[in-house]
Amino acid sequence: MGDVRGFLKRGREGVEYRPVDERLKDWECVQEDFPRDKTRDQAARCMDCGIPFCNEGCPLGNIIPDFNDLVFRDKWEDALARLHSTNNFPEFTGMVCPAPCEQACVLGINQDPVTIKQVEWEIVRRGWEEGWIKPVLPERRSGRSVAVVGSGPAGLSAAQQLTRAGHTVTVFEKNERIGGLLRYGIPDFKLEKDVIDRRLEQLREEGISFQTGVHVGVDLLVAELRKSFDAVLLCMGSERPRDLPVPGRDLDGVHFAMDFLTQQNRRNAGDPVDAPEILATDKHVIVLGGGDTGSDCIGTSHRQGARSVTSLELLPEPPRGRHESEPWPLAKKYYFNVSSSHAEGGERRYALMTKELAGKDGRVTALRGVQVGFERDPLNRPLMNTMRELPGTDFELPADLVLLAMGFVHPVHEGLVEGLGVELDPRGNVHAGLGDFATSEPGVFAAGDCRRGQSLVVWAQWEGREAARAVDAYLRGASRLQSRSAFV
Repeated sequence: MGDVRGFLKRGREGVEYRPVDERLKDWECVQEDFPRDKTRDQAARCMDCGIPFCNEGCPLGNIIPDFNDLVFRDKWEDALARLHSTNNFPEFTGMVCPAPCEQACVLGINQDPVTIKQVEWEIVRRGWEEGWIKPVLPERRSGRSVAVVGSGPAGLSAAQQLTRAGHTVTVFEKNERIGGLLRYGIPDFKLEKDVIDRRLEQLREEGISFQTGVHVGVDLLVAELRKSFDAVLLCMGSERPRDLPVPGRDLDGVHFAMDFLTQQNRRNAGDPVDAPEILATDKHVIVLGGGDTGSDCIGTSHRQGARSVTSLELLPEPPRGRHESEPWPLAKKYYFNVSSSHAEGGERRYALMTKELAGKDGRVTALRGVQVGFERDPLNRPLMNTMRELPGTDFELPADLVLLAMGFVHPVHEGLVEGLGVELDPRGNVHAGLGDFATSEPGVFAAGDCRRGQSLVVWAQWEGREAARAVDAYLRGASRLQSRSAFV
């Protein structure tokens, strides 16, 4: 490392955000960029620790000490090349990844970890500004064709890898625009869509064909798909949301979170919005679920002018910092997270179960619930099978809009999945091996959330890259694409 004592000289300077009163007035990115000298100083905190657990913490296996060192030495273009060697789209992970690499940083044992995610974003941001990111064309074409169904991070990563291997790749997307949940699920204030568009232009120049507005299994018959391509890779995500089976669920004003978020992204893009229109303006909003989707609903509701925003979670409030069940260098899953949207206002409440949604004239007006308690396991984690209602804790909250952000259970089965006849795993995901990503149908592969279940953008990109290697090996007998061996 260029400055082996850098972590002793400098403290962590994390992501900075625009002032709340300013950012709530628009849909622009809330995150501020780092000046280059600050990025260099933060990269210098990388420790030369001998065993870089950050590499293992990152599903993509990003070579983090190397690009930190290159930034410190002002070799930004080399840092970008090192980053791109493992990560097709570092601008996506640099903006929306929860940074498990930082949770595994050795410095994080007793200090604040290196700001790896921000350094990653600054590298790729400068790469675009300097014009270093250009199309990469294969030396020769293989004469084989691959259909990629779905244009989220898994599908796009796979498509780029397969195209660079020489295959002719067509990406099918049922929506009008490419990007999957990057486009429609993540609000603009977290990921501005021109970040996606400039990368798509590179992919088009590399030879990838995009077919939008084509719902495979509905608009395009499965038999026609199989006949037209040598291999098919399923990357359509996990889009079946978890529902809330309580009285009043069918009242107007109760919606899945993704329908709410998608509508606002469409408005921002100038695209038509399907009825019924879902808006939080001047309403008491309740968000059920405390993950990233719930956080996005909070930020979107604030910008739409909600009267109040309350987030309810079934589990108890998680601890600040690391929980004893997740020691370093494991990724933290059970911890108190404060996103940029949480910092904008609203109330967060825990250990509450919805019992009923009350309404008037067919519209929701209130949520009724009860507080719940849990027994704990030896590592102090709440045991779901011990959940019990606590007597005398019934409550009622005003609710004009209830958003269900409780996750997704599996991919949509109707149409494509049923038409292909692929086997499913016990959770309803497409069954495909972690090594070969092959389904039960010859020539059909699966990657991303439709295979592993709902997960992170960084895992989707890893699955896309690995599945591309498996498809390439299927078509050629062997693959020269880089592989990152599975470790979970």
